[in-house]
Amino acid sequence: MVSAVVEVEGLSKSFGETAAVKGVSFTVAPGEIFGLLGPNGAGKTTIVRMLATILPPDAGRAAICGFDVRREAARVRQHIGYVPQALSADGTLTGYENLLVFAKLLGLKGTERKRRIAETLRFMQLEEAADRLVRHYSGGMIRRLEIAQAVLHRPRVLFLDEPTVGLDPVARKVVWQKLTELCRAYGMAVVLTTHYMEEADTLCKRVGILNRGTMVAIGTPAELKESTGNPEATMDDVFAHFTGDQLETGGSYRESRQVRRTSRRLG
Repeated sequence: MVSAVVEVEGLSKSFGETAAVKGVSFTVAPGEIFGLLGPNGAGKTTIVRMLATILPPDAGRAAICGFDVRREAARVRQHIGYVPQALSADGTLTGYENLLVFAKLLGLKGTERKRRIAETLRFMQLEEAADRLVRHYSGGMIRRLEIAQAVLHRPRVLFLDEPTVGLDPVARKVVWQKLTELCRAYGMAVVLTTHYMEEADTLCKRVGILNRGTMVAIGTPAELKESTGNPEATMDDVFAHFTGDQLETGGSYRESRQVRRTSRRLG
């Protein structure tokens, strides 16, 4: 049996007296796309930030490729890529220049650096736009560039926080296609948060549903639909079944402002 590249056991995080994540456990296998669903404030982004070593867990254990996220954070970062919801590409640089900056930060040098940049541009279908300023890119192109930045070093695990927020349906499906191809080509595991039920249903091999900081269900989309007892259930029905349809729970003014700003920029 293939060992999990993401192992999470009893992970918890609080902010003051607010428990954001309460004893969450799950695993992700190589080449698997694992989705985190839940209402605003359910703990999705907090979990991703802990696994990406941005936030320290308060309790529990999490390991990436066998390295503990608290004790071996530097080793963890060598094996992961991370694309936040906020824009990470510089609009004043070209696509090539953005990748060059990231390649240098990742320690890629000489011929290998040139080869990785060219290969990644080609893989993400950005070759023809490589010398254009990113501020002239479409929303879908910006997201593909940001994913390209995160996978230049061929990480074992890629974390994505709302990767298709603000994109039109066509651009969204192109991003889905590229993520699927990354998994197939490199055996890369992907952990993503999303509010799009279609995204979870189409893209994810398994889905974990969070509610009020607790993992209330894990399974394939088909298994989760069957668990509702409705033979014609959709992922919207699954969401409502496990969360009480609390789409409006949680979140903050700051989070809402960030989402809207990102959507405007990508649109």
